Amino acid sequence: MGRATRVFSVLIVCAALGCRTGRPLLDSSRDNDQAPGTIAGILTAGGEPVVGRRIQAVRVGSDERYSTVTNVTGGFSIGVPPGRYRLEVVLQEGERVVRDPGVIDINESDLDANLEVVIGI
Repeated sequence: MGRATRVFSVLIVCAALGCRTGRPLLDSSRDNDQAPGTIAGILTAGGEPVVGRRIQAVRVGSDERYSTVTNVTGGFSIGVPPGRYRLEVVLQEGERVVRDPGVIDINESDLDANLEVVIGI
């Protein structure tokens, strides 16, 4: 079998495996409230990033919670379905939230990436 025939055969197999009938992998129609959005930002204290801290997006009016842990730059990114959210940080003794973004509205495929949460003593 020649090289071109093998490449063509592989492409056909890949195309066949990629075809999927039924429900799409990501349904971003208006009727689907599961099309993801992203809440992202940075957690700081005294101007310095807070590393390894749990931060949660809590859906307003429900007990749904989506969480992550801040990275080495204090950054976080949380995938959420469309809705209204507020952020909660797991605080250590004596800490309090000094600044937060308030209620965040996320629509399908939204990316709210410039949020800042500041904690202090």
